[in-house]
Amino acid sequence: MRNRSGTHAALAASLALALLATGCSGAGEVTGGDEVDLDVSTGVTDDTVVIGTHQPLTGPAAPGYMAVSQGAGAVFDYVNAQGGVNGRQIDYRVEDDAYDPSKTIDVTRELVIEDEIFAMVGGLGTPTHSGVLDYLNEEGVPDVFPSSGALAWNNPEEHPLTYGWQTDYTKEAKIQGQYISENFSGDNVGYLYQNDDIGEDSQAGLDQYLADEVVAREHYESEVTDLSAQIAEFERTDTDVVVCSCIPAFVALAMLEAARIEYQPQWVVSSIGGDTATLQALLAQFTEGTDAEGVPADAFLDGMLITSYMPRVEDENDEWAQFFIDVWEEYGEGGTLTNTHVFGMTQAVMFAQVLKSAGQDLTRQALIDALESQEWQGPSPVPFSSSDGDHGGHQGVYVLQYQAGGSIEMVQEPRVTDREGGEIEETDFEPLGPGELDFHD
Repeated sequence: MRNRSGTHAALAASLALALLATGCSGAGEVTGGDEVDLDVSTGVTDDTVVIGTHQPLTGPAAPGYMAVSQGAGAVFDYVNAQGGVNGRQIDYRVEDDAYDPSKTIDVTRELVIEDEIFAMVGGLGTPTHSGVLDYLNEEGVPDVFPSSGALAWNNPEEHPLTYGWQTDYTKEAKIQGQYISENFSGDNVGYLYQNDDIGEDSQAGLDQYLADEVVAREHYESEVTDLSAQIAEFERTDTDVVVCSCIPAFVALAMLEAARIEYQPQWVVSSIGGDTATLQALLAQFTEGTDAEGVPADAFLDGMLITSYMPRVEDENDEWAQFFIDVWEEYGEGGTLTNTHVFGMTQAVMFAQVLKSAGQDLTRQALIDALESQEWQGPSPVPFSSSDGDHGGHQGVYVLQYQAGGSIEMVQEPRVTDREGGEIEETDFEPLGPGELDFHD
């Protein structure tokens, strides 16, 4: 992996401020471009393929989200050590945009023009990546697996070269809503949500099942860390279940405020805020110098329900989780492996899988053809779509419960749905294990 930033200075910044700054805001307007020539092998030689990404390696977002490219880089290093893909080494170029949309434009142009990347892979953030959607599509650069749950990535007519990855916020919330309606019937429900696309799209899914049970809807602004009024309103309305469509910092802040006033709801947390390792670090930081300093994170997290669509580092029985732990130990940058690392690692495996399917005669058209005909078989236990008419990525989530001591229990197997009024369905999808999936030579 080549990292042009050359600095980790941002790691000294506050982790709280880092995650507060990374809420996904709404995507900008997108327009279609003229057809481009995809029968080209830009970035491809006999023994290498150059891919690029924009990531927050410095600035306030770095401590929370630089783990994505670190995880992906570890997997690409592993793949290269096995001989690469179809005889080629993956040259992974990571450009630092500091989570600043204006910088994203600059570094993306640098990747396309100077580095001549074959594809953009995993560009992180809704406000950042939405600013380069048009450019990538107009330049004929495959835009694979943006790191965000925004709907803009699933718009084949406007952006035919962009392929989403995350389960979108409405699909995830629908499955949460049905689970709560079935397992907490008669309980009062409250929503805590980020005041942008995350909150809007999540409520659209939740309300399909819970509209009549909702007694409080409370939003937060990502720059305001005081949640006392919101939590007080949940207590005043006798809210039994709080659904938190929140980034990790606000999950932790909400739990701490609830504990301060001795309010104990059932927490249901979406995938964007459910990385327990990150939450543990935040809780330790936020309680430093307070009466709660030294209180184990499990005191706050025990019993939390989380929706997810990836392997989880807490799952000792998951082959992929154990594989990622081993890869991180050998090829990672040190420190605790988190589910945010696994996010990038899963993306990297899936990109290598489609690269393998594209074959030896590698062109951008071959990559697109492979994406749209790929029979996805893992690592995620949730089905994935990248067909001609559906670039939606992961199609659903499963529900797990965190337990004191660091273990998790699967309380609902993966289910899939659409973002409209379609049924939520069980799935018999079974991913192949690391030794069976064809993603390297």
